[in-house]
Amino acid sequence: MPRKLSKGHSAIAAALPLPSWAQDGLPLPRMVVLDLDYTLWPFYSDCHPSPPVELASPAAAAGLRRPRHSVLADNNGEGFWLYPDAPHILNLLSAAGVKLAVASKSSAGTLCRKMLGLFRLPPPGEVAAAAAAAAAAAATATANTSSSSGGNKKDKKGGSSSGSGSGSGSWGKGRKTIDVFDAGLEIYEGTKLRHFEAIARRTGVGYREMLFFDDEPPNYEVETLGVTMYLVGRKGFSWEALEKGIEKWRENQGTVA
Repeated sequence: MPRKLSKGHSAIAAALPLPSWAQDGLPLPRMVVLDLDYTLWPFYSDCHPSPPVELASPAAAAGLRRPRHSVLADNNGEGFWLYPDAPHILNLLSAAGVKLAVASKSSAGTLCRKMLGLFRLPPPGEVAAAAAAAAAAAATATANTSSSSGGNKKDKKGGSSSGSGSGSGSWGKGRKTIDVFDAGLEIYEGTKLRHFEAIARRTGVGYREMLFFDDEPPNYEVETLGVTMYLVGRKGFSWEALEKGIEKWRENQGTVA
């Protein structure tokens, strides 16, 4: 049964000015599934990073235009990070009891798993601040209503959003990103249909209870299974994408506000 967010469930929920979808009493997907390349992070995992990849130092990341909670550096000293909103969203969904999984066609499965283990999620206080910024941004976006969901996003340095980074005090600390994906990782070449069949078989979660975020239109094929897919834009897995994805999922369930 799709679940609703329990405001008293965690320190995160207690601290947040919750997004509208989290306080309207309507169902949430039982599972959120994410693609990796240009959805969770703004690069191709099988060609942009040059292994080995390790957590970068605070000093190495200080020159970035936008702060990040954690940054990885490859063998060439190139920096890699998640889309800005993604760490905060993962924390919130996990606190809400929504299962999380990965479905990626990357041929660099071992590297992807290592990077997911190196990236850290920010502590609850930072999630609260990010959600507050997201709520303000959502109000502005609603007023402007000229959102575009698409475009060619293949610029590795892409990804601006309302999510904020952190100071050096929490650098490299926090929960490993890989640990929130309690429904498992499907990272290998093939079709997304194969990925979802494996996820459903392993978890017992029905396709109609899943919400999938991806950047490639051909992957809408998963909707033939009953999965709801939302196509992310240039900001990747952002607060805006999450809100619109949940709205689409609810429409597919016949649930309206």
